Amino acid sequence: MNSQAFAFEDYGAGRTKAATDIDETRQYVTFMLGEQHYCVDIKLVREIRAGNVITPLPSAPDFVRGVINLRGTIVPIIDLRARFGQGRTEATQNHVVVIVAIGGRLNGLLVDGVSDILAVRASEVAPVPETDGDSQDPFFDGLITQGDSMMILIAIERLLQNAPIREARQPLA
Repeated sequence: MNSQAFAFEDYGAGRTKAATDIDETRQYVTFMLGEQHYCVDIKLVREIRAGNVITPLPSAPDFVRGVINLRGTIVPIIDLRARFGQGRTEATQNHVVVIVAIGGRLNGLLVDGVSDILAVRASEVAPVPETDGDSQDPFFDGLITQGDSMMILIAIERLLQNAPIREARQPLA
């Protein structure tokens, strides 16, 4: 089975503090989980892979589907549906893995499919409303409305921060 990959350049390289204006336009990679649209900052995305063979890790949390070997680097794969408490994804050939880099670590996000790249001004990102007395959902940074659709901006750092994932440093033998 061949896997397909789409690589992203580091659009954040060479930026200055003057470029971080409060109404700066940012780009987001949008994707689907069921009927819901989500997005992540494009600066965190390294590539999008289809046709992955995920090797399960028996002692991993339920939301960690396993690992893939990405050109010699072992990358943990997070099942976003399971991480958000929506049950486990029944992966098919149509599912893709969005590879993100956080703090020098690569992680994969298992999603139903990638939709688009969206350019949005920072002022167009609405806060997540308070629910159950919590001022903010730990996994979300905001909401973006585009036409009739609403996308949830994922806080990748917080999504992975509390994830008990041990990173393997050696390629699989």
